[in-house]
Amino acid sequence: MNANPLVMFALLPAAAYVIGSTPFGFLIARAKGIDLRKVGSGNVGATNCGRVCGREWGYLCFVLDVAKGALPVLVAGALMRTNWLSHDQKLGPAMWMPTAGEQSAWLLTGCFAILGHVLTFWLKFRGGKGVATSLGVVLGIWPFFTLAGVVALGVWVIVVLISRYVSLASIVAALVFVPAFLHLWPKQELWPMAAFASAMCLLIIIRHRSNISRLLAGKENK
Repeated sequence: MNANPLVMFALLPAAAYVIGSTPFGFLIARAKGIDLRKVGSGNVGATNCGRVCGREWGYLCFVLDVAKGALPVLVAGALMRTNWLSHDQKLGPAMWMPTAGEQSAWLLTGCFAILGHVLTFWLKFRGGKGVATSLGVVLGIWPFFTLAGVVALGVWVIVVLISRYVSLASIVAALVFVPAFLHLWPKQELWPMAAFASAMCLLIIIRHRSNISRLLAGKENK
């Protein structure tokens, strides 16, 4: 790894946590005189923001939450993208293959961005479910997570259109992401990314456990 280890394993993850902790949904609602934690589902993410403040504000919150996941990992990737393979028939010419150490540093930054959203220190460590920020992390880890993320996003859109349940779509998209990644990148060298993808999707499902209970009971909001 050519990048400074202090930067990659300490400073960037810390910055990612601060960026991820920015509660855009809460701030948008607060600007309208609403405490998002006390209305709707009580969640400070884009879905509740859209229900309470209006669909256009929910879209804005979603984009901002995606951006705060993508930005830190894009910076981390740019700092590390220095070792290149001359040619690989499967990957194409001059495709960068990160080492396990580089993957770990890259993923640590993404992990702290997601944790910032889920456990934001601005709101006494109460945050959103992490779906939009996880999507940002996935799209920002180019190209290893990006293609599988696009697949998962497509599944999310289809499930929302058919079922009208955002929570169900998020759960299904999380379940699809890992198999899609393993299919697109069947390389043993990427085992840190496979482990991170599994942990990230498990976190999303755990954060939706109350939604799962309401879905099973037929009481989930559409």
